[in-house]
Amino acid sequence: MPIACVATRASHGVQAPAVQVEVHLSNGLPAFNLVGLPEASVKEAKERVRSALINAGFEFPMQRITVNLAPADLPKQGGRYDLPIAIGILAASKQIPLESLAQHEFVGELALSGHVRYCQGLLPVIVDASKQNSTLVLPIDNREDAELVGFEKVRFATHLQSLAAYLHGQSQLPSIDLNLEWLTLDKTLPLSCMSEVVGQHQAKQALEIAAAGNHNLLMLGPPGTGKTMLASRMMKLLPQLDYHEALEVAAIHSVAGQSIKPASFYRRPFRSPHHTCSAISLVGGGAQPKPGEISLAHRGVLFLDEVAEFPRKVLDCLREPMETGEVSISRAAAKLTFASRFQLIAAMNPSPCGDADNARASNEQILRYLAKLSGPFLDRFDLTIDVPKLPLGALNSENTQAETSEKIAERVLRSRETQLARSGVLNSQLSGKQLKQDALFNDKDLLFLEQSVNQLGLSVRSYHRIQRVARTIADLQQARGVERSHIAQALGYRAMDRLLASLARQ
Repeated sequence: MPIACVATRASHGVQAPAVQVEVHLSNGLPAFNLVGLPEASVKEAKERVRSALINAGFEFPMQRITVNLAPADLPKQGGRYDLPIAIGILAASKQIPLESLAQHEFVGELALSGHVRYCQGLLPVIVDASKQNSTLVLPIDNREDAELVGFEKVRFATHLQSLAAYLHGQSQLPSIDLNLEWLTLDKTLPLSCMSEVVGQHQAKQALEIAAAGNHNLLMLGPPGTGKTMLASRMMKLLPQLDYHEALEVAAIHSVAGQSIKPASFYRRPFRSPHHTCSAISLVGGGAQPKPGEISLAHRGVLFLDEVAEFPRKVLDCLREPMETGEVSISRAAAKLTFASRFQLIAAMNPSPCGDADNARASNEQILRYLAKLSGPFLDRFDLTIDVPKLPLGALNSENTQAETSEKIAERVLRSRETQLARSGVLNSQLSGKQLKQDALFNDKDLLFLEQSVNQLGLSVRSYHRIQRVARTIADLQQARGVERSHIAQALGYRAMDRLLASLARQ
């Protein structure tokens, strides 16, 4: 019977659902019909496949060809279906043995010459195929993706002719090198040291606390005080990703069309979008939904410099993902969910003219400027700190007492290990129940904190966030329980609340 079924995989966010390419040849006027909800790029496969088969030396059947991409309700886009369609036509016309397709999956775009071209976003395909333990045939240009996963049953195709010889059992296709060794983290990448920052002791301490507990941090200060410099040194304080986390991050980048080099595989992502970016570029979306900056920062840091210059509607889009750790994008074509468990570091000036002290702007203008950040958005920050101007003579003094990033990173790693051993999560993710059971607070200290929160006019969310910060401070000091001094220090990291209160009084 002139019918063939070829297995391949679609792209659906960071998932790669299985697709069956069914090819049927029947008598009648020559025609090539493609069904199964194909997008324009898939419909164009008809011309690519016809030319590729002829130029590769195969016979193109002069029959009525019907290609069905099942399931029919799953949208298909891209050139990844070229190779399975061509293989299906060759099998249905008996130019390759039908039984050779068993336990195989094919993905790849075809050139008109019959060469197999690179396809974007194939990392989820390799991961899902490895779970099914089927032999996966990919373009050889996707070798780096396959090596990141380390799936042994990957075969690389360069041309239709060599692939046909493999399916006839006449030759073998290359696979990944099973003796590959993982590269260590590339030390040559330009990550600056914390010891290079002059002064700003409180800001450095806040950055260490934020790194240890995965807390969100907002820095307030005049221009040129080192806010961006401090944020750029955050990455050296954070530990590397483990393999499963790194693969999760790499899959999101692969879907977005951004490959991750093996030397940077275990490095946490650092994203710093410009303040003119749109809500879609930040959160994700589009006609064919793609991950935005918050998903590309998954397991890493999202740095928003000049955060008050971002449109308020754009910033408010971050509120739900910051709480849930994922973002759901609903479009007519599909509803996709992307992971977005990022750490937010933001920097801003305290007034539109740059400085709240000796400011040219009036109190009303400063309040209007600060109102660009909504109250619920500010509530998501665990720490807000002042980054003041340096005192006279600080720039020319010897910075001999400054700690290096490596020394701070050791304390951060030790604190993180303590948190994971105690609760299974970092302190920023502690639930209210876990705070009561595991955080070891004294009842009198909690009453003191509640009175302080009421006096400052903070929300219940802020009450819990201050507890989490206090727990992180105690972990950094290797204290078993949380003491009042830790709570007092956590209350000291509320610079935005103090600024708003002082402006309201004037």
